[in-house]
Amino acid sequence: MEIMAAGVDIGSTTAKSSVMFNDEIHFGPILSTGANPTEAGERALKETISKLNMKNIDRKYIVATGYGRVKAPFADETVTEISCHGRGARHIAPNVHTVIDIGGQDSKAIALGEDGKIIDFALNDKCASGTGRFLEFASKLVLEVPLEDLGKLSMNSNNPAKISSTCTVFALTEIVSLLAEGTRKEDIIAGLHNAISQRVAIMGKKVGLRPEVMLTGGVSKNLGLRSSLSRELGVPLSIPEKIDPQLVGALGAAIIAKSRLEKD
Repeated sequence: MEIMAAGVDIGSTTAKSSVMFNDEIHFGPILSTGANPTEAGERALKETISKLNMKNIDRKYIVATGYGRVKAPFADETVTEISCHGRGARHIAPNVHTVIDIGGQDSKAIALGEDGKIIDFALNDKCASGTGRFLEFASKLVLEVPLEDLGKLSMNSNNPAKISSTCTVFALTEIVSLLAEGTRKEDIIAGLHNAISQRVAIMGKKVGLRPEVMLTGGVSKNLGLRSSLSRELGVPLSIPEKIDPQLVGALGAAIIAKSRLEKD
């Protein structure tokens, strides 16, 4: 009997999928969510499945997670990002006890017990200033620097600028003023990373940091922010090594889907 367990993570900016088939885990491309979360989620799943030789599937189960999970009529079940990121991170690294995820629209800190179950979490989904979207706005609208270059540039900062506004709009105005004053872009970017790290660290400390601490989400690829957050928290941060950090939620969703099939 062949079974397929799939997880689809429809985030505010990207859609990802993971499929467990024949005791192997497969991942598809990371796609832009765009204006149609349903279509993006379906396409992410279809592109993953298209790579596999699935001719005689006896049973299948699909779990959707992420910001757009409610827009996934093709899923058998929807599960929160908190649960999926926790499951995915613990699968990758059995010693993970704290997960910090910085996504496009929100950021979250998750505390895991010895059994992998969630014992506490904190979520920031009200303000963009602690999210990847904040960096995106700053890089495109004000700094005119490619998003993927922010981490490298910030590592060349000798005097990080202080950005005190907790509101994205006011923070962007601060950046404009700093540029007008002649502040180096490297120092402004380092200041941006520090500002985000300070907001995220509050959540991490709230749930109680216990090593290993794993950072997930697209922002985890930013070395400058990763270094800043590690300093702010006072602990080293790991990132997934064998898969893209943006795929952790989809992986967790697929693992949950497989557990549902095993119960039946």
